[in-house]
Amino acid sequence: MIRFSLATLSLIAALLTPAAAQERVAVGTTRSIANAVLFLGVEQGHFKAEGLDVEMTAYASDQEVVEALAAGATDLGLAGFTATAFTLAGSGTIKAVAAQVREKTDYEGNDIIVSNFAYERGVRKFENLAGTSFATYRLGTAMHYQLGQIARLKRFDLGSVTLKPQGSLADVARAIATGAADAAILPGTEARALLTANQARLIGWYSEIDQTQLGALFVSGKASDARRETLEKFVRAYRRAASDYAAIFLHNDRFGKRVTNAKTREMAAKIARYVFPGRPVDTAGTTVEAGIYNMEPQARLDLADIARQVAWYQSQALVSKDIEARLIVDSSFK
Repeated sequence: MIRFSLATLSLIAALLTPAAAQERVAVGTTRSIANAVLFLGVEQGHFKAEGLDVEMTAYASDQEVVEALAAGATDLGLAGFTATAFTLAGSGTIKAVAAQVREKTDYEGNDIIVSNFAYERGVRKFENLAGTSFATYRLGTAMHYQLGQIARLKRFDLGSVTLKPQGSLADVARAIATGAADAAILPGTEARALLTANQARLIGWYSEIDQTQLGALFVSGKASDARRETLEKFVRAYRRAASDYAAIFLHNDRFGKRVTNAKTREMAAKIARYVFPGRPVDTAGTTVEAGIYNMEPQARLDLADIARQVAWYQSQALVSKDIEARLIVDSSFK
């Protein structure tokens, strides 16, 4: 895991207010544009306004975030949905309390890409994914789930696809670039790098065929019992950050293209310091701005969609049938 070294709220708070006035909260996350609401909330001072000193730790994957949360290493975790997250939340070890980003029509979201070799063989549409080899970042993750939904919606047998789990998103991208796999689903950031280098071809965006909640803000069950008031302050600040995020980034013009302006560029550059530390701010900010996901403005969770996701993971024997979707979310956090 990697400690955030830039623009942490704890540093900002230490400069502006007495340390005793701030209550420390530990948050686990990943260096992903999908977590931009959290970073924006730090930059906008929403957590500081609630008297919170936020200490963020960056983990290598969403699964590691929720495992650290379950182990008590953090008080909260912001992560994409995985079979592990649903299992831990369903057992009460952690709980989902607010939304992360989502796939929504008219917003690009995750890219479905194919290798140049597969494209030349005729893999050019969603339905052509039947019978291909598919690089995915582990089983039981959002990529795996989204492939399952593509198979359902385009009416082909998921069993006809050869799954090739990889150790990281970089490994997924490498498998496509080298032709070791025919297809993959990747966040726009990673996909765009391959497309720009002419190492892959785009066949579409997942949001063209389905809308889904990609993740959540989770709380530790133990921390919720011991520090409920503190966690409620964090959730309130996070929801205000979600509202800011929507107001700044989520505007489309009459042609359905996302509007960019001085404000979006300014905030994208600030978020880039968390997502791409060490990279030039101007180019990193451009990457963030291009990769912004949709977000529910009040960070409300899509309960019906969560139930659908859990049911699919259960159908794949990745989540126990004993897990009840309704127990994954704690709706009492306002």
